[in-house]
Amino acid sequence: MRDSIEEARSDGYREYMMNYMSATPCPVCRGKRLRPESLAVKIGGLSIADFTALPLNRALSAAINLNFTARELLIAERLRHEIVERLEFLCAVGLNYLALDRNAATLSGGEGQRIRLATQIGSRLRGVLYVLDEPSIGLHQRDNMRLIQALVKLRDLGNTVLVVEHDEDTIRHADYVLDLGPGAGRLGGQVVAQGTPAEIMACPDSLTGRYLSGVETMLQRARPRPLTGKWLTVTGAREHNLHDLNIRIPLGVMTVVTGVSGSGKSTLINDILYRSLAKSIYGSREEPGAHESLTGAEQLDKVVRIDQSPIGRTPRSNPATYTQVFSPIRDLFAMLPESRERGYKAGRFSFNVSGGRCETCQGDGQRRIEMNFMPDVYVQCEVCNGRRYNQETLAVKFKGHSIADILDLTIEDALPVLADVPQVRQKLQTLVDVGLGYVHLGQSATTLSGGEAQRMKLARELSKRQTGRTLYLLDEPTTGLHFDDVRKLLEVLHRLADLGNSVIIIEHNLDVIRNADWVLDLGPEGGEDGGRIVGEGRPAKIAATPGSYTGQFLTRYYTSANGKLTPADVESEENLGAPSFPRSSAERVGDDEPRLSIPGAPSLPRSSAERVGDHEARPPKPKRIMRNTPAEDDLAATRAKSNLPAQDPTVSQNSGPRKKKTGRA
Repeated sequence: MRDSIEEARSDGYREYMMNYMSATPCPVCRGKRLRPESLAVKIGGLSIADFTALPLNRALSAAINLNFTARELLIAERLRHEIVERLEFLCAVGLNYLALDRNAATLSGGEGQRIRLATQIGSRLRGVLYVLDEPSIGLHQRDNMRLIQALVKLRDLGNTVLVVEHDEDTIRHADYVLDLGPGAGRLGGQVVAQGTPAEIMACPDSLTGRYLSGVETMLQRARPRPLTGKWLTVTGAREHNLHDLNIRIPLGVMTVVTGVSGSGKSTLINDILYRSLAKSIYGSREEPGAHESLTGAEQLDKVVRIDQSPIGRTPRSNPATYTQVFSPIRDLFAMLPESRERGYKAGRFSFNVSGGRCETCQGDGQRRIEMNFMPDVYVQCEVCNGRRYNQETLAVKFKGHSIADILDLTIEDALPVLADVPQVRQKLQTLVDVGLGYVHLGQSATTLSGGEAQRMKLARELSKRQTGRTLYLLDEPTTGLHFDDVRKLLEVLHRLADLGNSVIIIEHNLDVIRNADWVLDLGPEGGEDGGRIVGEGRPAKIAATPGSYTGQFLTRYYTSANGKLTPADVESEENLGAPSFPRSSAERVGDDEPRLSIPGAPSLPRSSAERVGDHEARPPKPKRIMRNTPAEDDLAATRAKSNLPAQDPTVSQNSGPRKKKTGRA
């Protein structure tokens, strides 16, 4: 089989054969990659494989604490200085949970970008223009300030830093903001506002400014959905850095899994939960991560993972073909009187088969020119001028539009033209509802962003007949989305949950977290210091959990009276459960009150790793972020209007960073 894969010339055949293979550690070196002779060389009791297997924070401590003789110091000191400096840069951008030998293919886009950023900081170049695209991807709010400080350090070295970003904290710390719009697609492409963040907020035409100033607010439901009493239960989850977890997730509601970067969220949901459900429901051959059991899968009839991968890999793929509206459109054109007179069938209006398509470009609308030692170049077809069809096919028109004209319309413009076709109207209306009305029906799938592709998949799922027993899994769906796009995404997710489906989201965005019906917070740190349950329950419960970093940032959405946290949603925890559900001190991670039992929730056995109990094993309690008083908010507003520098949050007398209260985190 290995020979067949190595000799295969077809990428499709190679990918098909890879489904029957899985990676396993080498039985000789046990994953260390080196011969025993190389591993025998040790410094400080560590071989090179042992050192690179350490998380970055422990590797930094090990490098600092190395002891050398005077002779060894002459050789090793400069090398150690370089190693320590580079490790410090990596830890400074919030990657202290990664190991040096981590496979690059397993890194997220944000992690890879931050590694490159740390490399550039270490190079100490000056006079360089750095362009970063969404560097906050996958970054928890706690670590966001580290990233901003790293960008400021690059600027202070004498460089220019240009950041494409939607994160509110990054925008507020910018020296100059360029806001494009006012809409998306053909409705955008104009400079709506430019200047300091205060000037952007003062511009009424800037949608970004209105969200920053609080004029526009994010969607917020009055209260969470009631729990249905149906649960998914995973016991003994111990893949990667998970510490033998027993978790429960309610069905029929929207659940958000939170925690700092590297706390084990993706491992738990993607590697264990999704693979286990796919194996149980669909008979998938992909093995799930290490765990003991999964119960509750019989309550689901379908599991769908909606990620930001492209909806197609070739220029032929487009929204019309992906959402399956192209077939009814072709049937419509085939039923027109002119088509019947000429004997045209539905296949005549397909650009994938010969007959009605332009044979020069074979229906692509563009021709590929192969370049030796360079990427291929695509140019518009000189025969059909990018319209994909021959002149005979284009002569057939519906309401004055040929099939090429229909594909060239935006979804919003195509809706009134095709309003008389029920199948098409419903799907196009769903695409408009998720904020994709500006996308062209025939736009190449390869030109869609990750967020657009993800919303396209959501719209396709919404347009299907719902059974109310589907589980949707989303990993960081707000990546690359503007505040207004996040609002539209939340509306779509709430629609899925209102239909009785279950939605599980891995997310750091506070607007999504506070819209959840149930929150599972992992941590408290990343890497080997993570993989534990910090808190679970309603968002208000997480906000009142002292050991939760996520909860500390959620407190800005709740009011404090008499030293107690009052939830913004009026539902009290007593309404959720009756008898107490005992948890160990290690599970509570700083929560002094026992957790409450939820009706219908399975009673989970606690592992030895969760029953540590001793105070030394408990992670230190992070300081709680306090909400600004009204006087402090007025002072911050005065500073913004006067273009005065905001007070440095690190020198505040309170225990955490301060921030002007707005409608969004």
